[in-house]
Amino acid sequence: MLAGCSAKTETSAGAKPQAAVTAPEPPIANAPLRVRVLTQDQYFNSLAYVFGPDARLDARFPPFRRTDGLLALGAGAAGVTASGVEKFQHTAQLLAAQVVDVRHRDFLVPCKPKSTTASDEACATQFIKATGRLLYRAPMTPEKLAATVGAANDAADKVHDFYRGLAFALEGMLLDPNFIFAAEKSEPDPANPGRQRLDPHSAATRLSLFLWNQLPDDTLLKAADRGDLNTKAGRMKVVDGMLANPRVEEGTRAFFGDMLGFDDFDSLSKDPMAYASFTGATAIDAREQTLRVIVDQLIKKDGDYRDLFTTRTTFLSPSLAAVYRLQTAPGWVEVNFPEGSQRAGLLSQVSFLALHAHPARSSPTRRGKAVREQLLCQKVPEPPANVDFSIVEDPKAIYHTARERVTAHLSNPVCAGCHKITDPIGLALENFDGAGQYRDTEKGAVIDASGTLDGKPFKDAAGLGQALHDSPALASCLVRRAFSYGVGSPDTGGRDELMAYYNKAFSAQGYKFKGLLRNIALSDAFFTVAEKTAEK
Repeated sequence: MLAGCSAKTETSAGAKPQAAVTAPEPPIANAPLRVRVLTQDQYFNSLAYVFGPDARLDARFPPFRRTDGLLALGAGAAGVTASGVEKFQHTAQLLAAQVVDVRHRDFLVPCKPKSTTASDEACATQFIKATGRLLYRAPMTPEKLAATVGAANDAADKVHDFYRGLAFALEGMLLDPNFIFAAEKSEPDPANPGRQRLDPHSAATRLSLFLWNQLPDDTLLKAADRGDLNTKAGRMKVVDGMLANPRVEEGTRAFFGDMLGFDDFDSLSKDPMAYASFTGATAIDAREQTLRVIVDQLIKKDGDYRDLFTTRTTFLSPSLAAVYRLQTAPGWVEVNFPEGSQRAGLLSQVSFLALHAHPARSSPTRRGKAVREQLLCQKVPEPPANVDFSIVEDPKAIYHTARERVTAHLSNPVCAGCHKITDPIGLALENFDGAGQYRDTEKGAVIDASGTLDGKPFKDAAGLGQALHDSPALASCLVRRAFSYGVGSPDTGGRDELMAYYNKAFSAQGYKFKGLLRNIALSDAFFTVAEKTAEK
């Protein structure tokens, strides 16, 4: 039954690069060239790098359509609507004015004009050339540079203000599709006749979006200018430097936030009558808690990915402590739950439990479906349109626990097929209510939290975490998601041999996430593309 539901740069001192993959890489399943809209975080991260962390950014972009489990893949099929253009324009206007205001111009504009009331071609050229290189991820062409400088000069002379003219030109640069879209370009691969590879600046952009969730920095662009990304040795030095850079933490947060569906926190709400301790601050901190644990375990400690589902180490804030029924100091505090506690791994954290539940009650089906789809890459079919939910939703029903309710639901053969692959997982988490608070009973009845995962039984939430840890599908799903995320292209078939290659290396290296990132980023498959013109 399960088979039927499955979907086919600067190197830090002392940093130790991951062991290289020695097995030969299999034949390449070329991903197509992509044109992607920058995500909101990529857009903000990139502008903060170019113009400083206090850059005033006032915009909220609509989410992309989730594709093959990832929002990032929807960026390749997204356009910019009229309202989206307005948001980009508003942000560009605010930011351009801030860059040239009296408070910021002295350190954001690298020269002083001869006069503040007239154009200055030399100073405008210096600023626009340097800024354009970062925004466009490649040196500006002479024609583009001349046109942009000309626009700044014309505006400055009309309004008798050099800085307002510069702001006008910068606003246009921030609205340029070459900034808002990451459009990949290819070139022939001289070492492999007949193959196409990303050109150096497209390769730098793909790497930076993958590992850092922002556009390339100056160091990475210089490496692209030198052609370092065209050689194995040069690529290895660049990738190891990027993995040693603290920006990889932001890249890791972005990837797991996408994979775990954390965009749903934007619309998460709980019934205050049922869960008085769950507030807006709780939702924000629940997301942050999980991302802190992921970064701590996978990046700072370079640990085993599978241990995320068994670890008893976490971080708590005061708002979360109320849900966990613990006392804690202000700020974020590391907490280690004792052996025997059901708080073990990501599945026992409020983020997972609250996201995959109803506003006023838990949901074994939603939680089981999330494990299947998000963590094991197994598609669970949508329920038929004519399903009768009255059995499980009637408040006057005689059923006390979720197990009793879903057992009754399973009496309907239309529903039984898919519920059999979700509910035995979700029922293991029934000791946690819809807000993620621990409980032993429901409506006076003792909760039975036993279950199974692909035929392996367990007795409680901690046992589910261990069963997930031991499932080969857990690691292979991460590999598949990471590669698709990195190349910006969903798996439409033809990647099985390549995924087996990455899986073997991931296992041999102790399931280290940084090792997986490195293996993907150094592989020929990451840079080789199909001979196809990029399409929006």
